Amino acid sequence: MGGEVDEDGLRFDAAVSRQIEAVYTTSDVVEQRRVVRAALALRPGDRVLDVGFGPGLLAAEMAAEVGPNGRICGIDISESMLAIARTRADVPGGPGLELELGSVARIPHPAESFDVVVSTQVFEYVDAVADALEEVRRVLRPAGRVVLLDTDWGSVVWRSSDDERMARVLTAFEDHLADPHLPRTLADILAKTGFTPTHQQVVPILNTAYDQHTYSGGLIDIVSEFVPGHAGVTEEEARAWADDLRGLGASYFFSLNRYLFVASAL
Repeated sequence: MGGEVDEDGLRFDAAVSRQIEAVYTTSDVVEQRRVVRAALALRPGDRVLDVGFGPGLLAAEMAAEVGPNGRICGIDISESMLAIARTRADVPGGPGLELELGSVARIPHPAESFDVVVSTQVFEYVDAVADALEEVRRVLRPAGRVVLLDTDWGSVVWRSSDDERMARVLTAFEDHLADPHLPRTLADILAKTGFTPTHQQVVPILNTAYDQHTYSGGLIDIVSEFVPGHAGVTEEEARAWADDLRGLGASYFFSLNRYLFVASAL
């Protein structure tokens, strides 16, 4: 969750940004970043752009991999995320992170500035995905790579004592996204915008007991604060939904699939 929001979308203000930072430090998302970095296969000296850098955790990890002769730049539309990420800007053995406010709709860098562009949990917030990928291709060198990770929110399996309420809450939460099912069409969009997809894989998250220090445990607060007023969900229902999940203990069950795409610019 970094990125692009519409008028009715999730606001990445200071409170939400802190919630997201907490979620991104869970073991679930630490493992996700390991998978992303493996797909990136960065080398010393690489120039990398992180679109929607969020709390800056991936950017800092990449800086250590590209070394002092590399470059890590990042853009994000949230001033609160920028403030958090800047606390990680100095990386021992790596280049200082170059972070700024900016949108993937108009990347503030010249053509062919980067060897790699990476974006995790951002493009599902973007209204004009094809236009954004054209902009990504502009700032990539010939044969440069893009690595994207996004969620298909239709993949969520979340146990509840009230399945009907759970379905309405999940439908309401999809309102914060431009395309909650983007991975289903992303390979086609990449191919139509001048990229050759080279690798795709599923990146699952599975939580089998309630723990606030898991991905889904932290997600409960974000969902319950967003959904009132969407899809007919009331504040009372949102609170009841959250309390129900927290009370499941060892009977708790959550899974969802994220999808990783690697593509080369033509």
